[in-house]
Amino acid sequence: MEHLTYVVEIGKQASKQLNEVPATEQSRLREKIRELATEPRPTMAKKLRGHSDTYRIRQGNYRVIYSVNDKVLVVKVEKIGHRKDIYE
Repeated sequence: MEHLTYVVEIGKQASKQLNEVPATEQSRLREKIRELATEPRPTMAKKLRGHSDTYRIRQGNYRVIYSVNDKVLVVKVEKIGHRKDIYE
């Protein structure tokens, strides 16, 4: 089976949030987000209840909330934040 590559889009809000994360975590988060292009649903991703194609991945105390559109092969990062603030 051939591996499809998804386009990863980081929304305006998520981009701002990523820039507010400490630099050490920021590079780890960027790497995790890049990996979503080849594996949009990694084993550690959790599907969010109440949403059809929305997932969450963890990196330390930070979370990345994103949606996957398989029809057009797009992963859209919607929110990035500390675990205590991300679900507000």
